[in-house]
Amino acid sequence: MANYKDIAPFINTRGNGLSRFFGYTGLCIGTLLLLSCLQFYIDINQLLKEKNPRQNGFDFISVTREITNQNMGRDNRFTAANLEEIRSAPGVDDAAALISNQFRAKVSAGNVIPFSTDIFLEAINNSFLDTLPPNFSWQPGQTNVPIILSADFLEMYNIFAPTQGLPQISGESAASLHVQLECFGISGMQGFRSQIVALSNRINSVLVPESFLVWANKQFGQSENAPFSRIYIKTRDANAPSLLKYLDEKNYHVNKEQTRFGRIKQVLQGIIAGLSGFAVLVIALAILLFAFYLKLLISRSRDNLQLLVIIGYEPGRLGSQVSRRWVPAYAIIVLIALAGAQFLHSLFRNAIAGGNEKLDPFISIYSFTLAFIIFLICVVINAFLLRKELRKL
Repeated sequence: MANYKDIAPFINTRGNGLSRFFGYTGLCIGTLLLLSCLQFYIDINQLLKEKNPRQNGFDFISVTREITNQNMGRDNRFTAANLEEIRSAPGVDDAAALISNQFRAKVSAGNVIPFSTDIFLEAINNSFLDTLPPNFSWQPGQTNVPIILSADFLEMYNIFAPTQGLPQISGESAASLHVQLECFGISGMQGFRSQIVALSNRINSVLVPESFLVWANKQFGQSENAPFSRIYIKTRDANAPSLLKYLDEKNYHVNKEQTRFGRIKQVLQGIIAGLSGFAVLVIALAILLFAFYLKLLISRSRDNLQLLVIIGYEPGRLGSQVSRRWVPAYAIIVLIALAGAQFLHSLFRNAIAGGNEKLDPFISIYSFTLAFIIFLICVVINAFLLRKELRKL
Protein backbone atom coordinates (compact mmCIF):
# COMPACT_ATOMS: atom_id res chain seq x y z
CA MET A 1 0.00 0.00 0.00
CA ALA A 2 1.30 3.46 -0.88
CA ASN A 3 2.24 5.87 1.86
CA TYR A 4 1.07 9.45 2.34
CA LYS A 5 3.78 10.88 0.08
CA ASP A 6 2.28 8.95 -2.84
CA ILE A 7 -1.26 10.25 -2.27
CA ALA A 8 -0.36 13.75 -1.05
CA PRO A 9 -0.66 15.31 -4.55
CA PHE A 10 -4.31 14.22 -4.61
CA ILE A 11 -5.14 16.07 -1.36
CA ASN A 12 -6.05 19.74 -1.74
CA THR A 13 -4.61 21.38 1.38
CA ARG A 14 -4.51 24.92 0.00
CA GLY A 15 -6.56 27.65 1.63
CA ASN A 16 -8.12 27.91 5.08
CA GLY A 17 -4.71 28.52 6.62
CA LEU A 18 -6.30 30.89 9.12
CA SER A 19 -8.70 28.21 10.36
CA ARG A 20 -5.86 25.75 10.73
CA PHE A 21 -3.80 28.35 12.62
CA PHE A 22 -6.63 29.12 15.04
CA GLY A 23 -7.21 25.40 15.53
CA TYR A 24 -3.55 24.76 16.38
CA THR A 25 -3.39 27.82 18.63
CA GLY A 26 -6.59 26.93 20.48
CA LEU A 27 -5.47 23.36 21.03
CA CYS A 28 -2.08 24.52 22.31
CA ILE A 29 -3.59 27.09 24.72
CA GLY A 30 -6.23 24.67 25.97
CA THR A 31 -3.68 21.89 26.54
CA LEU A 32 -1.28 24.27 28.28
CA LEU A 33 -4.04 25.56 30.57
CA LEU A 34 -5.27 22.06 31.44
CA LEU A 35 -1.76 20.75 32.15
CA SER A 36 -0.96 23.82 34.27
CA CYS A 37 -4.16 23.41 36.29
CA LEU A 38 -3.29 19.79 37.04
CA GLN A 39 0.28 20.68 38.00
CA PHE A 40 -0.78 23.59 40.21
CA TYR A 41 -3.28 21.29 41.93
CA ILE A 42 -0.48 18.80 42.65
CA ASP A 43 1.88 21.57 43.84
CA ILE A 44 -0.71 23.13 46.13
CA ASN A 45 -1.57 19.76 47.68
CA GLN A 46 2.11 19.16 48.31
CA LEU A 47 2.57 22.56 49.96
CA LEU A 48 -0.52 22.19 52.15
CA LYS A 49 0.56 18.71 53.16
CA GLU A 50 3.89 20.17 54.27
CA LYS A 51 2.19 22.99 56.19
CA ASN A 52 -0.17 20.59 57.93
CA PRO A 53 1.94 17.54 58.87
CA ARG A 54 0.09 14.42 59.91
CA GLN A 55 0.89 12.12 62.81
CA ASN A 56 0.84 8.34 62.31
CA GLY A 57 -1.14 8.84 59.10
CA PHE A 58 -4.02 10.63 60.86
CA ASP A 59 -5.06 14.14 61.84
CA PHE A 60 -6.72 14.84 65.20
CA ILE A 61 -9.19 17.71 65.57
CA SER A 62 -10.72 19.08 68.75
CA VAL A 63 -14.44 19.81 68.31
CA THR A 64 -16.65 21.90 70.60
CA ARG A 65 -20.01 23.56 70.20
CA GLU A 66 -20.02 27.15 68.96
CA ILE A 67 -20.99 29.47 71.81
CA THR A 68 -23.12 32.44 70.72
CA ASN A 69 -25.21 35.08 72.46
CA GLN A 70 -28.28 32.99 71.68
CA ASN A 71 -27.14 29.70 73.23
CA MET A 72 -24.68 30.74 75.93
CA GLY A 73 -27.26 30.18 78.68
CA ARG A 74 -27.87 26.57 77.66
CA ASP A 75 -26.01 23.33 78.23
CA ASN A 76 -23.86 23.14 75.09
CA ARG A 77 -22.13 19.90 75.91
CA PHE A 78 -22.19 16.74 73.80
CA THR A 79 -24.14 13.60 74.55
CA ALA A 80 -23.36 9.96 73.72
CA ALA A 81 -25.78 10.24 70.77
CA ASN A 82 -23.83 13.24 69.43
CA LEU A 83 -20.61 11.23 69.69
CA GLU A 84 -22.06 8.35 67.67
CA GLU A 85 -23.35 10.78 65.04
CA ILE A 86 -19.90 12.35 64.66
CA ARG A 87 -18.31 8.90 64.34
CA SER A 88 -20.51 8.21 61.32
CA ALA A 89 -19.86 11.60 59.70
CA PRO A 90 -18.09 11.73 56.30
CA GLY A 91 -14.31 11.74 56.58
CA VAL A 92 -14.27 10.64 60.24
CA ASP A 93 -12.37 7.46 61.07
CA ASP A 94 -13.06 7.57 64.80
CA ALA A 95 -14.08 9.97 67.56
CA ALA A 96 -13.64 10.00 71.34
CA ALA A 97 -14.98 12.17 74.13
CA LEU A 98 -12.82 14.08 76.58
CA ILE A 99 -14.49 13.33 79.90
CA SER A 100 -13.84 15.85 82.67
CA ASN A 101 -13.87 15.78 86.46
CA GLN A 102 -17.27 16.23 88.13
CA PHE A 103 -15.66 17.13 91.44
CA ARG A 104 -13.24 19.71 92.82
CA ALA A 105 -9.58 18.89 92.28
CA LYS A 106 -6.54 20.68 93.65
CA VAL A 107 -2.85 20.22 92.91
CA SER A 108 0.21 21.42 94.83
CA ALA A 109 3.94 20.94 94.36
CA GLY A 110 4.92 20.92 98.03
CA ASN A 111 8.18 22.54 99.14
CA VAL A 112 9.90 22.23 95.76
CA ILE A 113 7.61 24.76 94.11
CA PRO A 114 5.45 26.65 96.61
CA PHE A 115 2.45 26.70 94.35
CA SER A 116 -1.06 25.24 94.55
CA THR A 117 -4.22 25.75 92.54
CA ASP A 118 -7.57 24.27 91.73
CA ILE A 119 -7.30 22.29 88.51
CA PHE A 120 -9.48 20.59 85.93
CA LEU A 121 -8.78 17.03 84.88
CA GLU A 122 -9.69 15.30 81.65
CA ALA A 123 -9.28 11.84 80.17
CA ILE A 124 -9.56 10.31 76.71
CA ASN A 125 -9.08 6.96 75.04
CA ASN A 126 -5.35 6.15 74.93
CA SER A 127 -5.41 5.70 71.13
CA PHE A 128 -5.95 9.47 70.78
CA LEU A 129 -2.84 10.43 72.74
CA ASP A 130 0.28 11.58 70.91
CA THR A 131 2.54 10.49 73.78
CA LEU A 132 1.69 7.35 75.73
CA PRO A 133 4.30 6.29 78.30
CA PRO A 134 4.02 2.71 79.61
CA ASN A 135 3.26 3.87 83.15
CA PHE A 136 0.20 5.90 82.11
CA SER A 137 -2.33 3.57 83.73
CA TRP A 138 -4.29 3.30 86.98
CA GLN A 139 -6.14 0.62 88.91
CA PRO A 140 -8.50 1.04 91.90
CA GLY A 141 -6.51 1.09 95.13
CA GLN A 142 -3.47 2.63 93.46
CA THR A 143 -2.30 5.79 95.26
CA ASN A 144 -0.17 7.15 92.43
CA VAL A 145 -1.94 8.93 89.55
CA PRO A 146 0.15 9.65 86.41
CA ILE A 147 -0.48 12.94 84.59
CA ILE A 148 0.13 14.00 80.98
CA LEU A 149 0.43 17.79 80.86
CA SER A 150 -0.09 19.98 77.83
CA ALA A 151 3.20 21.41 76.57
CA ASP A 152 1.39 24.74 76.11
CA PHE A 153 0.47 24.77 79.81
CA LEU A 154 4.11 24.30 80.79
CA GLU A 155 5.08 27.16 78.49
CA MET A 156 2.41 29.38 80.06
CA TYR A 157 3.70 28.53 83.55
CA ASN A 158 7.26 29.41 82.58
CA ILE A 159 6.04 32.79 81.32
CA PHE A 160 4.32 33.93 84.52
CA ALA A 161 6.50 32.00 87.04
CA PRO A 162 9.26 34.67 87.36
CA THR A 163 6.68 37.39 88.09
CA GLN A 164 5.39 35.32 91.03
CA GLY A 165 8.82 34.43 92.40
CA LEU A 166 8.50 30.82 91.18
CA PRO A 167 11.25 28.85 89.41
CA GLN A 168 11.01 28.04 85.73
CA ILE A 169 11.20 24.34 84.86
CA SER A 170 12.13 22.41 81.75
CA GLY A 171 10.21 19.57 80.19
CA GLU A 172 12.72 17.06 81.57
CA SER A 173 12.45 18.54 85.07
CA ALA A 174 8.65 18.50 84.89
CA ALA A 175 8.77 14.76 84.18
CA SER A 176 10.63 14.18 87.43
CA LEU A 177 8.40 16.47 89.48
CA HIS A 178 6.07 14.84 92.04
CA VAL A 179 2.92 16.74 93.00
CA GLN A 180 0.04 16.19 95.38
CA LEU A 181 -3.42 15.73 93.87
CA GLU A 182 -6.40 16.28 96.17
CA CYS A 183 -9.93 15.25 95.20
CA PHE A 184 -12.89 16.71 97.11
CA GLY A 185 -16.37 15.23 97.24
CA ILE A 186 -19.42 14.84 99.43
CA SER A 187 -17.72 12.01 101.29
CA GLY A 188 -14.64 14.11 102.03
CA MET A 189 -11.15 14.56 100.55
CA GLN A 190 -8.68 11.99 99.33
CA GLY A 191 -5.10 12.69 98.33
CA PHE A 192 -3.00 11.01 95.65
CA ARG A 193 0.64 11.23 94.71
CA SER A 194 0.99 12.34 91.11
CA GLN A 195 3.78 12.65 88.60
CA ILE A 196 3.94 14.32 85.21
CA VAL A 197 4.95 11.39 83.03
CA ALA A 198 4.78 13.11 79.63
CA LEU A 199 3.96 16.31 77.76
CA SER A 200 1.32 16.45 75.03
CA ASN A 201 1.50 18.67 71.95
CA ARG A 202 -1.93 17.54 70.75
CA ILE A 203 -4.35 18.01 73.64
CA ASN A 204 -4.39 21.20 75.70
CA SER A 205 -5.40 19.78 79.04
CA VAL A 206 -4.30 18.01 82.22
CA LEU A 207 -4.83 14.36 81.36
CA VAL A 208 -5.18 11.44 83.76
CA PRO A 209 -5.92 7.79 82.92
CA GLU A 210 -9.51 7.24 81.82
CA SER A 211 -9.94 4.46 84.39
CA PHE A 212 -9.04 6.87 87.22
CA LEU A 213 -11.40 9.65 86.13
CA VAL A 214 -14.33 7.27 85.65
CA TRP A 215 -13.73 5.92 89.15
CA ALA A 216 -13.18 9.38 90.67
CA ASN A 217 -16.36 10.81 89.12
CA LYS A 218 -18.30 7.95 90.67
CA GLN A 219 -16.51 8.29 94.01
CA PHE A 220 -16.42 12.08 94.42
CA GLY A 221 -18.77 13.51 91.80
CA GLN A 222 -22.51 13.72 91.57
CA SER A 223 -22.81 12.55 87.96
CA GLU A 224 -21.02 9.46 86.70
CA ASN A 225 -22.09 9.76 83.04
CA ALA A 226 -22.17 13.52 82.56
CA PRO A 227 -22.13 15.08 79.07
CA PHE A 228 -18.75 16.21 77.75
CA SER A 229 -17.61 19.51 76.33
CA ARG A 230 -15.04 18.32 73.81
CA ILE A 231 -14.77 15.56 71.24
CA TYR A 232 -11.62 14.62 69.37
CA ILE A 233 -11.99 13.49 65.77
CA LYS A 234 -9.54 11.10 64.16
CA THR A 235 -9.42 11.56 60.40
CA ARG A 236 -7.11 10.81 57.51
CA ASP A 237 -7.45 14.38 56.24
CA ALA A 238 -8.43 17.30 58.47
CA ASN A 239 -8.78 19.42 55.34
CA ALA A 240 -11.27 17.14 53.57
CA PRO A 241 -14.04 19.34 52.09
CA SER A 242 -16.76 16.86 53.11
CA LEU A 243 -15.62 16.95 56.74
CA LEU A 244 -15.35 20.74 56.85
CA LYS A 245 -18.80 21.06 55.30
CA TYR A 246 -20.27 18.73 57.94
CA LEU A 247 -18.66 20.67 60.81
CA ASP A 248 -19.91 23.98 59.39
CA GLU A 249 -23.45 22.64 58.97
CA LYS A 250 -23.48 21.51 62.60
CA ASN A 251 -22.00 24.84 63.80
CA TYR A 252 -19.20 22.96 65.54
CA HIS A 253 -16.15 24.96 66.55
CA VAL A 254 -12.76 23.61 65.52
CA ASN A 255 -9.21 24.87 65.73
CA LYS A 256 -8.94 27.27 62.77
CA GLU A 257 -5.20 26.70 62.55
CA GLN A 258 -5.78 22.99 61.92
CA THR A 259 -8.36 23.50 59.18
CA ARG A 260 -7.50 26.85 57.61
CA PHE A 261 -5.36 25.15 54.96
CA GLY A 262 -8.36 23.03 54.06
CA ARG A 263 -10.49 26.13 53.52
CA ILE A 264 -7.73 27.67 51.39
CA LYS A 265 -7.60 24.39 49.50
CA GLN A 266 -11.34 24.52 48.87
CA VAL A 267 -11.08 27.99 47.30
CA LEU A 268 -8.08 27.05 45.18
CA GLN A 269 -9.76 23.83 44.06
CA GLY A 270 -12.77 25.84 42.93
CA ILE A 271 -10.57 28.20 40.92
CA ILE A 272 -8.59 25.34 39.38
CA ALA A 273 -11.78 23.42 38.56
CA GLY A 274 -13.19 26.48 36.79
CA LEU A 275 -10.00 26.99 34.77
CA SER A 276 -9.87 23.28 33.95
CA GLY A 277 -13.43 23.41 32.65
CA PHE A 278 -12.53 26.40 30.49
CA ALA A 279 -9.46 24.55 29.18
CA VAL A 280 -11.53 21.50 28.25
CA LEU A 281 -13.96 23.79 26.41
CA VAL A 282 -11.11 25.41 24.46
CA ILE A 283 -9.72 21.97 23.50
CA ALA A 284 -13.19 20.79 22.42
CA LEU A 285 -13.68 23.92 20.28
CA ALA A 286 -10.25 23.43 18.70
CA ILE A 287 -11.06 19.81 17.85
CA LEU A 288 -14.43 20.93 16.44
CA LEU A 289 -12.63 23.49 14.28
CA PHE A 290 -10.36 20.73 13.00
CA ALA A 291 -13.44 18.65 12.20
CA PHE A 292 -14.83 21.43 10.01
CA TYR A 293 -11.43 21.85 8.38
CA LEU A 294 -11.21 18.12 7.60
CA LYS A 295 -14.70 18.08 6.12
CA LEU A 296 -13.79 21.01 3.91
CA LEU A 297 -10.53 19.27 2.96
CA ILE A 298 -12.36 16.09 1.93
CA SER A 299 -14.96 18.13 0.05
CA ARG A 300 -12.30 19.97 -1.97
CA SER A 301 -10.44 16.73 -2.75
CA ARG A 302 -13.56 14.62 -3.38
CA ASP A 303 -12.91 13.91 -7.04
CA ASN A 304 -9.30 12.90 -6.49
CA LEU A 305 -10.16 10.74 -3.46
CA GLN A 306 -12.95 9.01 -5.39
CA LEU A 307 -10.42 8.21 -8.09
CA LEU A 308 -8.10 6.67 -5.49
CA VAL A 309 -10.94 4.53 -4.18
CA ILE A 310 -11.83 3.41 -7.71
CA ILE A 311 -8.27 2.29 -8.45
CA GLY A 312 -8.22 0.10 -5.34
CA TYR A 313 -7.55 2.16 -2.20
CA GLU A 314 -9.67 0.93 0.72
CA PRO A 315 -11.31 4.00 2.42
CA GLY A 316 -10.32 2.91 5.94
CA ARG A 317 -6.65 2.52 5.07
CA LEU A 318 -6.73 5.65 3.00
CA GLY A 319 -8.10 7.53 6.03
CA SER A 320 -5.31 6.12 8.21
CA GLN A 321 -2.68 7.33 5.78
CA VAL A 322 -4.20 10.80 5.51
CA SER A 323 -4.69 11.14 9.27
CA ARG A 324 -1.00 10.48 9.88
CA ARG A 325 -0.37 13.81 8.16
CA TRP A 326 -1.45 15.61 11.37
CA VAL A 327 0.24 13.36 13.95
CA PRO A 328 3.50 15.42 13.98
CA ALA A 329 1.49 18.63 14.36
CA TYR A 330 -0.38 17.23 17.38
CA ALA A 331 2.89 15.99 18.89
CA ILE A 332 4.53 19.42 18.51
CA ILE A 333 1.50 21.15 20.07
CA VAL A 334 1.56 18.81 23.09
CA LEU A 335 5.33 19.23 23.52
CA ILE A 336 4.97 23.02 23.45
CA ALA A 337 2.22 22.79 26.08
CA LEU A 338 4.42 20.55 28.27
CA ALA A 339 7.30 23.03 27.97
CA GLY A 340 4.96 25.87 28.95
CA ALA A 341 3.65 23.89 31.95
CA GLN A 342 7.24 23.19 33.02
CA PHE A 343 8.08 26.90 32.78
CA LEU A 344 5.05 27.90 34.89
CA HIS A 345 5.84 25.17 37.43
CA SER A 346 9.43 26.41 37.74
CA LEU A 347 8.18 29.99 38.09
CA PHE A 348 5.79 28.95 40.86
CA ARG A 349 8.44 26.88 42.63
CA ASN A 350 11.16 29.53 42.54
CA ALA A 351 9.29 32.82 42.74
CA ILE A 352 6.06 32.11 44.64
CA ALA A 353 6.94 29.08 46.78
CA GLY A 354 10.37 30.51 47.59
CA GLY A 355 12.32 27.73 45.92
CA ASN A 356 10.62 25.17 48.13
CA GLU A 357 12.68 21.99 48.03
CA LYS A 358 9.59 19.92 48.83
CA LEU A 359 8.36 20.60 45.29
CA ASP A 360 9.91 18.53 42.52
CA PRO A 361 11.92 20.57 40.00
CA PHE A 362 10.07 18.89 37.13
CA ILE A 363 6.36 18.55 36.44
CA SER A 364 4.57 15.46 37.66
CA ILE A 365 4.26 12.19 35.77
CA TYR A 366 0.50 12.80 35.91
CA SER A 367 0.97 15.89 33.75
CA PHE A 368 2.89 13.85 31.18
CA THR A 369 0.17 11.20 31.28
CA LEU A 370 -2.56 13.80 30.72
CA ALA A 371 -0.60 15.28 27.81
CA PHE A 372 -0.29 11.84 26.20
CA ILE A 373 -4.03 11.24 26.68
CA ILE A 374 -4.83 14.56 24.95
CA PHE A 375 -2.49 13.62 22.10
CA LEU A 376 -4.20 10.23 21.69
CA ILE A 377 -7.68 11.81 21.78
CA CYS A 378 -6.73 14.23 19.01
CA VAL A 379 -5.19 11.50 16.85
CA VAL A 380 -8.12 9.09 17.34
CA ILE A 381 -10.78 11.74 16.66
CA ASN A 382 -8.88 12.95 13.63
CA ALA A 383 -8.63 9.41 12.21
CA PHE A 384 -12.27 8.66 12.99
CA LEU A 385 -13.54 11.78 11.23
CA LEU A 386 -11.40 11.16 8.16
CA ARG A 387 -12.52 7.55 7.83
CA LYS A 388 -16.13 8.59 8.29
CA GLU A 389 -15.91 11.19 5.52
CA LEU A 390 -13.98 8.90 3.18
CA ARG A 391 -16.52 6.10 3.53
CA LYS A 392 -19.16 8.51 2.20
CA LEU A 393 -17.31 8.68 -1.13
